[in-house]
Amino acid sequence: MRVSTIRFSCLAILLALLTPLPAAAEVPCGGDFATWLQGFRQQAASEGISPRTIESALGGMTYDPSVIARDHAQGVFRQSFAEFSGRMVPPRLARARRLLKQYRPLFGRIEQQFGVPGPILVAIWGLETDFGADDGNFPTIRALATLAYDCRRADKFRTELLDALRIVNRGDMTASQMHGAWAGEIGQTQFLPSSYLKFALDYDGGGRRDLIHSVPDVLASTANYLKSYGWQRGQSWGEGTANFQVLLQWNASEVYTRTVAYFAQQLAQDQ
Repeated sequence: MRVSTIRFSCLAILLALLTPLPAAAEVPCGGDFATWLQGFRQQAASEGISPRTIESALGGMTYDPSVIARDHAQGVFRQSFAEFSGRMVPPRLARARRLLKQYRPLFGRIEQQFGVPGPILVAIWGLETDFGADDGNFPTIRALATLAYDCRRADKFRTELLDALRIVNRGDMTASQMHGAWAGEIGQTQFLPSSYLKFALDYDGGGRRDLIHSVPDVLASTANYLKSYGWQRGQSWGEGTANFQVLLQWNASEVYTRTVAYFAQQLAQDQ
């Protein structure tokens, strides 16, 4: 073999060793779950997730077919506004009013800082998890791994799965503490991990961002999300307004957003 060929071979080997692993979005979906998971573990390591976090979050991970069944069976927003709002708002109005009074100082501080009024936050809080009573019992990382492996929306959920590992990596919660809805939403107002990383706040001064147990963290983080998308202080939020468009950034469903606006208006009339 000529010297130039040897040099080229050594260079090729060196480049292969130095080339970073592909981005998470390039991990192919489908196939054997264990094989897919091993590839994702490598991707997570290349993204700077610690070996300890990867093992605690993904060790012994199994596929959850019930998550895929729920993903394929969504139909709640096929209801009309009258049907959805009629089912969701009246049973929650009395408690929503009590919570507005109970946390009045907190809502006042949040509105002063972020410009988002209490009725909007309480409406979202009530519609998402019945004010924290039902924030979901699905292990978040298992749910996201299942959805990332499935080929329906693989890129989206691979990104969310990586962000869930980042939340564990920075110490906000352990992998076993992270639970929520079947689609990976976390906490009392249901933040996807990507939104958790961007907008979650330690508003109670507890030392970590806790959207599962801390009401101040939950409400302030929700206000921070809305402010970041352009919420206009002191303005209305009905259909056709700039603030209604911000609410659509929270949830793109027109029926859901109209229900939030309607719920909040019912509460605002009492103040």
